[in-house]
Amino acid sequence: MSDILVLVELVDGAPDRLSLEALAVATQLGAKSGVEVHAAVLGDGTAATDAAAGLGLYGVARAHLVDDARLGSYAPAAWASAVRAVMDTLDLDVVIAPGSEIATEVLAHVAARSDAPMAANVVDVTPGDRWRVKRQRWAGSLLEDAWLDGSPHLMTVAAHAVPAMDAMGDAAPATVVHLPADISDADLRARVVGHEEAGGDGVSLADARVVVGGGRGMGSAEAFAMLDDLADLLGGAVGVSRVATSLGWRPHLQQVGQTGTRIAPDLYIACGISGAIQHIVGCKAAKRILAINTDPDAPILSRASYAVIGDVHTVVPAISAEIRRIREG
Repeated sequence: MSDILVLVELVDGAPDRLSLEALAVATQLGAKSGVEVHAAVLGDGTAATDAAAGLGLYGVARAHLVDDARLGSYAPAAWASAVRAVMDTLDLDVVIAPGSEIATEVLAHVAARSDAPMAANVVDVTPGDRWRVKRQRWAGSLLEDAWLDGSPHLMTVAAHAVPAMDAMGDAAPATVVHLPADISDADLRARVVGHEEAGGDGVSLADARVVVGGGRGMGSAEAFAMLDDLADLLGGAVGVSRVATSLGWRPHLQQVGQTGTRIAPDLYIACGISGAIQHIVGCKAAKRILAINTDPDAPILSRASYAVIGDVHTVVPAISAEIRRIREG
């Protein structure tokens, strides 16, 4: 087996969570096969170089930095050109990318340019004469076993399907290889030209270790104030079901589910949420779920680690009051 390349997305100079999940799959595969793990990093300047070197903490032997200021803003075709530039310098069997929308789009461009097969949402891979992959289908409601033929094999790792890799404290820095970008004007025709912040300075829903969710059972937009209070006490974020956004109680950016954000907190507190399959898709990576619901037959209770059968308007304020009592005591 030849070497492995991982596309790494950086946030504030470090690999983001989904990239750490992709690196976990790559390093496990590399250890089994006895081959090196390489990383493709896009950016420019000293900060990008330092971030690339830091990938040694995650099992990367060489980080290939495509150094160009134009790659600072997302442009799918340009990013695909940059990844192809890295691939052309290596003898690769597989290219692995995180399961983000950006990385999935970039790898699709790479697959089209390379005339190579691509599998999205992979949760397990077995190399051999033919590569076998297990991947999520139908929004994660079923798993598919498939053959991934051809070379190089391109795949994205399903979001939150595998644990994110932890840094190895005694690892040496990755060797940084600088590569020029071969980007045409055509590659930049579709690109991000600005960002509009969602507002607020709270914890990101995607990264929160605790998420407090609310659904139809909250009864009104005003009732979500108690969830804001509980989330603040726990240092977490508030998420909502699709119904809560459809009713105008909360913005779509807080929606958890198939068409919203997929979360992987240590604890998800689901308040007044029945648990439709689309919502379960978004929260199934939570380590533990506490469901608070008046309906003992609500579907979400079958997924919950803990359940309180009761009215959220009574239970949630009681939880918040007890947290305050313990802290003040």
